[in-house]
This record gives sequence, C-alpha cells and structure tokens, in this order.
Amino acid sequence: MNAQPQENRKERTLRDLQDEVHAYISQFKEGYFSPLSMLARMSEEVGELAREVNHRFGEKPKKPTEEDNSIELELGDILFITICFANSLGIDLTEAHDKIMHKFNTRDADRWTKVNTES
Repeated sequence: MNAQPQENRKERTLRDLQDEVHAYISQFKEGYFSPLSMLARMSEEVGELAREVNHRFGEKPKKPTEEDNSIELELGDILFITICFANSLGIDLTEAHDKIMHKFNTRDADRWTKVNTES
C-alpha cells in the first residue's frame, strides 16, 4: 500500500504537505488554476473515486479494458487538488480542520452513540 515502510517514513503535517504542493506548483509559470477550474477538477476527481468505489463495493464490475486505478490513488488526487485549492486561496488546512472539528465536537457532541459508554 505505501511506497515506504511506515517506520521509515517521516510524519508530515498538513503545513508540510501544503508547502510541498506549493513548491511543486511554483515551478510552473501557469501556477495554480482558477478557483472555478479547481472546483471542476475536484468534481472530476470525486467522480473517479465514486467509480472506483462502485467497482469495488457496488454492483458494477470493471470492464476488462478499464485501467486499474485504486481508491488510494483517487483519494490522493482529491487530497492534492484540495491542497492546491487551499493554497491558491491562502487557506491553512490545519486551521480549517481545527474549526471543523470544533464544530463537530460542539454541534454534534450528542448526536451519535459513543462507544464504551454506559447507558
């Protein structure tokens, strides 16, 4: 699944990932796509993920002529375009994550049944 064994990989933060993607994109004169183009690209990637999930867990098997893709690679594509989108708009994904987790931990604190709790 992973190119490197887990024990040999350096843990990276979201900031590290955002910086890595920015360094990659900064090599090119074109830079980041426009927000509308990135949204279209993100939609395409989510569609490709849906196709892979449907092939693996749904009722629609792959045709013998279709390329072998993986859910892992499609999620990677979505992560990449999400980071590009955030970078282009100056959004820190760690801060965005923290805000969303706060929302879930407050708004949805009692919405779901927690494990290992006495009723």
